[in-house]
Amino acid sequence: MTGNRGIISNGSNNNFSNNAIGEHAKVLGGATPSHVGDASGGDGSSSDPTSTWDIGVVTILSDELRAVVEELDLRRHKNPGGLYFYRGSLTTPDSTVRVVATQSQSQGQRSAMAALENLHRHYAPRLWAMVGVGGGIDTERARIGNVIVSTDVVYYENRKINPHGDIRRRGEHRQAPAPVVHAANAFFAENGMPAHLHRRLLSGAPEEFDVYPGLIGSGEAVIADRDSEIRHYLKGYHEKVLAVDMEAGGLSQYWQEHSVHGAENPGWIVIRGVSDNADEKKGHEYHELAARNAAHVLRELLPFICSPQS
Repeated sequence: MTGNRGIISNGSNNNFSNNAIGEHAKVLGGATPSHVGDASGGDGSSSDPTSTWDIGVVTILSDELRAVVEELDLRRHKNPGGLYFYRGSLTTPDSTVRVVATQSQSQGQRSAMAALENLHRHYAPRLWAMVGVGGGIDTERARIGNVIVSTDVVYYENRKINPHGDIRRRGEHRQAPAPVVHAANAFFAENGMPAHLHRRLLSGAPEEFDVYPGLIGSGEAVIADRDSEIRHYLKGYHEKVLAVDMEAGGLSQYWQEHSVHGAENPGWIVIRGVSDNADEKKGHEYHELAARNAAHVLRELLPFICSPQS
């Protein structure tokens, strides 16, 4: 065969990769694994597509995502598949932390797990954080506006229903990995327990609130009854259950099922601003306040939970 130029294959496999043709041609880089993501510039992050994303944040409500985006100064990014992520980097005393956040499609455990999978597939963060609002069930510590930092989740939905309506709940209790627990402990050791934090409201007025460590009860039920059987069950299960939500159980389950990956499986933490007391007064009035307080706590926790890689 004379005069042929380029690449030719006479076999059955005509797939080629990392090739360059022509004078002075160069291969600039190989294909990027689909689970790493494509960090382009303009969002405060490195243009290197293979660099590490330190923390992946899952929010459920629009108020929650907006609070995280504004608190951490994240930029919107739409990937080729049509998914929206918000990305950026923050400088701590020890390192630069790269953050990516997303919002689930709906409330509940299943949608939260799908959002976690999207983050894992496109960015593979080193740590998960679920940030937003929750209902307080401890009248002293979980007051509206306060924030609960949790490395323990009690999933309460598993149950056996006996004749005559008798319900036997079978709680599942999962704790975050030891490095995350140590990081949370260090935060409270340095800031007090409770930690008294200050931030400025949108109006410019100062606001003070308390941050407590504690357990989160998680299930699919929206609780708006102070005498709810679920509330009684959770307080009987563990007296340090301070708040409830509908997604943290999905986070702990997702982590548990991915623990087979060992070092590749990041830790997790839950940060819930108290927006109501899970009673008949439950509403949306304090969603923004609670969400912004939770986002502020996330920022304060970054130097502890995102330590430099060794």
